[in-house]
Amino acid sequence: MRASPGIPSCVRCWPRAPTGRWVSRRRSGSPPKTSRAPSSRASTPVRSRRRRRWRTSPGRSTLCRTSVTARRRRQTATAYLFLLPGLLLFAVFRVYPLLEGLRLSFTNARLGRAAYQFVGLANYTRLLEDARFQVSLWNTGFYTLASTLPVLAVPLGLAVALNRGALRNVLRSAFFFPFTLSVVTVGLTWLWLLDPVVGPFNYYLRALGLPARSWLADPATAMWAIIATTVWWVTGYYLVIYLAGLQDIPRELYEAAALDGAGSGHAFLAITLPLLRPVLLFVVVTHVIGSFQIFGQVFVLTDGGPGDATRTAVQHLYETAFKNFFQFGAASAMAWVLFAIILVFSVLQFRLLRGHTEY
Repeated sequence: MRASPGIPSCVRCWPRAPTGRWVSRRRSGSPPKTSRAPSSRASTPVRSRRRRRWRTSPGRSTLCRTSVTARRRRQTATAYLFLLPGLLLFAVFRVYPLLEGLRLSFTNARLGRAAYQFVGLANYTRLLEDARFQVSLWNTGFYTLASTLPVLAVPLGLAVALNRGALRNVLRSAFFFPFTLSVVTVGLTWLWLLDPVVGPFNYYLRALGLPARSWLADPATAMWAIIATTVWWVTGYYLVIYLAGLQDIPRELYEAAALDGAGSGHAFLAITLPLLRPVLLFVVVTHVIGSFQIFGQVFVLTDGGPGDATRTAVQHLYETAFKNFFQFGAASAMAWVLFAIILVFSVLQFRLLRGHTEY
């Protein structure tokens, strides 16, 4: 049956009755019967009319915007109030030493000297003539480059192997355990492992009929021993980060690749590595920054020896500031040069490895 003119045939569009109750439709499909004829005012719901009047009222809209702005300001003030202790600690222990070191780098400051003079760029130009500082920079750069590839490859291989399996949680904890140790503990452990007399490495080399070596006393192997120590120490940390990135990759991509006939190696190169780009960027940047600041392993294992074979920039800075007549001005200049080098390498890495990853 066709609906009467002026009354919609859809139930959802029928108006409310004047009593405020919805009118029920008959089974025959005929239009509802109401006590009054529907007017244009009654055809609009009461709630819609109220909302329309609220929106068109300038006084109420202004009051609403004012209250929302005040609420946001209170929330922002509360957030900064909670951040204030952390910001104060950051300013006192980070920002102030940074700026004070920059100021000292332009002076001839030294421990015990009451007054020191402004020397301009003399501390920076003197670094161009400091042969030991240049050697330490070279050793630091070699350590950074030589340790980056193992730090990228070893944890990634272990993460791919431990991504599945019933014992992955146990093995993950076992690999992560060395990272919980302090650098002094790690250094003393490897100092015993590499001992030429009682060390386990030389013991098994003798058992196999191979000649024993003084790993830390030989300039050809001392830096590689420090690299092996660092890789063993940080592998568990980067392993957990790689596992988190692997678990975010949808399994449907590997299933689709398997249906297309791709093997595990091709799937790793075409799916895993491209989608792990943000994780690789994080690992490379953090490792490079930490490598330029290496000090603890060298100080415990070799103390920069034999000769200057393992002397790093931070160790040379430490000896300049706290051993060689406490030359704080020259040491501050070294620190800022090292900071500039780290900043340049970090920017280059972000430029080369940045990219948007879509799953």
